Amino acid sequence: MVFGLIWDRGIFACLFVTILVIALHEFYYMALKRRFRLQQLLGMIAGGGAFLLVAWHCFYGWDIRWLALVMIPLLLIPVSCLLLPSREGFGDLAYIYAGLVYIALPISLSPLVMMDGEVFDGWFMLSLFILIWCSDVGAYSVGTLFGQKPTSRKLAPSISPKKSWWGLCGGILFCVAAAIGLHFLTWLPFPLVHCIALGVNVGVCGVCGDLFESMWKRHFGYKDSGKCIPGHGGMLDRFDSSLVAIPAACVYLLIFGLL
Repeated sequence: MVFGLIWDRGIFACLFVTILVIALHEFYYMALKRRFRLQQLLGMIAGGGAFLLVAWHCFYGWDIRWLALVMIPLLLIPVSCLLLPSREGFGDLAYIYAGLVYIALPISLSPLVMMDGEVFDGWFMLSLFILIWCSDVGAYSVGTLFGQKPTSRKLAPSISPKKSWWGLCGGILFCVAAAIGLHFLTWLPFPLVHCIALGVNVGVCGVCGDLFESMWKRHFGYKDSGKCIPGHGGMLDRFDSSLVAIPAACVYLLIFGLL
């Protein structure tokens, strides 16, 4: 991740289009299994194509009008549905579009914050991932120490039984501390008060992203979204927090004119 974020724009594009397609495939498999396989493929082509076209516009100056090519697989989805031999479970096709909004959209917009003028600069994005990682460490550490006692209140027991309010507070504390440290390292070149607010923002929204994915998994009856990362589950399990936390951080900075 570190190498892909800061070394080269081409490596970044290859890394993140792989993350996008695998995460989208995992979501589609949980939702649809082997049904509507053509439509699943068209959804992954649309999501991966959108990311690559946005990346090539940001990194190499391609005309943004090329992004209209993404409409081809998107239009083929409803057209292909006319050829379905059966209409059973037709409403489940909505998951194709849900995956595009939930996973493909935030990742496809990520190249927009990877350039500093004409220079590829992934340090800001790396800093946001560091905040998420520190939040995860804080939530696990504090939650394990204080949040697993019988008297500890759970954060969302019906969604994720092990998450506690102690863990949430620990995650936010670690995230804010990391944001302050990155501010003094000049990796987050914003006023200190905004870095602290950014730490709170990422800490809270990261947990929301985690719980949102857990809701999907419970809805579909899965423990993990996949098995591609030993010890972590699937790609979507690894990036669930970032799908909400990073867009939320960017929106906060845009509101205050800092991005």
